[in-house]
Amino acid sequence: MNPARHATAAALALSVAGGLLAAATTSASAAASCTSPALKRQFFANTTFSGTAKKTDCDSAIDESWSGAPASGLPKDNFGVRWTVTRDFGSGGPFALSAAGTDGIRVYLDNSRKIDLWSNTTGSHSKTVNATIPKGRHTLRIDYVNWTGAAKVKVGYTPRTSATVDKVGPLAPTGVSADYIPDGEWAYTELAWSANKEMDLAGYRVYRRLKGSGAWTKVATTTAAKRTAGDEPPPTGQSYYYEVRAYDKAGNESAGSADQPITSVDWTAPAAPALTATAVEASNNLSWTASADAVLYRVYRKSDSATSYTEIAETTDTAYVDTRATYGDAYDYKVKALDAAKNGRDSNVVRSTRSILPPQNVTASVPSYGAVFTWTEAPGGDTADYDVYRSTTSPVATTYDNLTDCRSRKASTDAAGNRIRSCVDYDGDQGTTYHYVMTRKNTAGRWSTGSAEMTVTRPGDEKAPPPVTGLTAEPLEYGFRLDWDDSPATDLAHYEVYEYRSCCTPDFLGEVPAGTSEFVAGPQVADGEEKTYVVVPADIYGNYAKFTGAYWDSPVASVTATEQDLRPTTVPEDTAPCSVAAYTTRGDAGGMYIDCADSVATEAAGINVYRWDRASGTYVRVTDVPLAPTATGYTDTTMPRGTTVYYLLSVVAPDGSETFSNVDSAVSLPSGE
Repeated sequence: MNPARHATAAALALSVAGGLLAAATTSASAAASCTSPALKRQFFANTTFSGTAKKTDCDSAIDESWSGAPASGLPKDNFGVRWTVTRDFGSGGPFALSAAGTDGIRVYLDNSRKIDLWSNTTGSHSKTVNATIPKGRHTLRIDYVNWTGAAKVKVGYTPRTSATVDKVGPLAPTGVSADYIPDGEWAYTELAWSANKEMDLAGYRVYRRLKGSGAWTKVATTTAAKRTAGDEPPPTGQSYYYEVRAYDKAGNESAGSADQPITSVDWTAPAAPALTATAVEASNNLSWTASADAVLYRVYRKSDSATSYTEIAETTDTAYVDTRATYGDAYDYKVKALDAAKNGRDSNVVRSTRSILPPQNVTASVPSYGAVFTWTEAPGGDTADYDVYRSTTSPVATTYDNLTDCRSRKASTDAAGNRIRSCVDYDGDQGTTYHYVMTRKNTAGRWSTGSAEMTVTRPGDEKAPPPVTGLTAEPLEYGFRLDWDDSPATDLAHYEVYEYRSCCTPDFLGEVPAGTSEFVAGPQVADGEEKTYVVVPADIYGNYAKFTGAYWDSPVASVTATEQDLRPTTVPEDTAPCSVAAYTTRGDAGGMYIDCADSVATEAAGINVYRWDRASGTYVRVTDVPLAPTATGYTDTTMPRGTTVYYLLSVVAPDGSETFSNVDSAVSLPSGE
């Protein structure tokens, strides 16, 4: 045996085995047992392993080269060596078993032969097999025989750590302990645990979760050799759980160990309350947001003349009414939230002065007709009046010069029972930016300070749209068709159409919506008169040219045209004791009212109705048979549409002769006009 060579070979085998076999010094003296993972080695003076071993000792690895007898009392040829070890493989997994050397080598796992190189060789042979070792304790046995010549043998077992091969995670760590140590202003948790048995172990991870939560947070990672860790949980007085998980070189992680509970000290103050104050006539009303851990709130107050705050109340509520504050004096307030451990945190500081509340929650909108204000009635419901102030500069002075007439005042109650008020300022100029504040007076005659200032810009402008262009008037048989170019004004609302009379205020004829640039002036009799029409564009802000009584205050477009003259060219002498007043009915019929002397009813034979026919230049009778002499009216169902029609009637004497009435006109529009 070559001791130096043996030691070097043993170190190499340890490296092959993953470095996890605890090295044991080879003993020259006999040993009855060896501490795992050291192997028990037995030397036999035969190749059948029979009889009593000549020597027994412990070996840290199998990597031998003997040129003579391997031990005292053994021959240099025909001897046998047997190694055995029983060890805990933890969760087990895929392993590579390797053997190389001369002569006979056999490798067994739990008495199951895995490698068989059993032949008398002059050279070396080797073999590697992959095997899955189940979790827990298992026994490896290696038999080696040397028949003649030099003796060489090397056997190893190493875990396969590729992530594509190893899918077996480590076992959950055991023996975990967690000790929570509060030390002055530093509080931490010390954790320790027992070593895992896996040969491919890479290390450990420590996790923490808040009690009542299922979410784990990784707080530490260690190597396989380090089995302690520390953590500083938040010092909130809450309870936490820790667990340790092992992970291997393939990246597999074990299940968590048994949970270890700790309860942290509470050095964390509650969140700062968000304090607000509302001043009313009777008190300063404080309210604040609740802090999650708070069990008590302390209320502090300081006047302008004081240099420090004075505690005025302790409460578990989130509101306090200070009725002891002097009316009209300003006070600063703050609130401290305290938890059960007396950790405290101050709120923001607010200032409040007992006074009449101004209008609350004021909102403003600016439709085309003005500025609309809506606000909530102040607590108490004792409002006697409101004033609204308007200015083009900020801040708004609540003086008489800025007082505006906010009209259309209304009051209502919303779904929550709040009293809602509103009013409209119709007087501001379009396109101008204004600043507003409001004050209110209670029933005792005291006025509040101003509300929060509101700034609004009235939309639009104060300028009338430009006059229309291209205005024409086409004479029709029933009036005029007015036409003009579309207005370029982007804020156009409509057009207004007037008939202009030099003596008088223009007559308003109608309104045309934006997008339409045509209007029919009528129905009116086509009797050759001259007419003047004016078209005025108006925008959505109410800007348009207005007639002041003598002239238009802005330029307008007008057109003058002469009607068609559809009057009869001949008119019979008006000798009948009757008169006719023509009219146009709805639909396609026209007619007349007949007014005759009483003598007609007793002396005439009947009444005929005539209509002027322009084509023939004659009056054409439209009654097939005369009307009764007592008739007071007639409906002409054949009246043409879209023209001016002229009628007269005749009184028929018993001898058939006729006398004729006056001529009167009726006008009808075309269908759909």
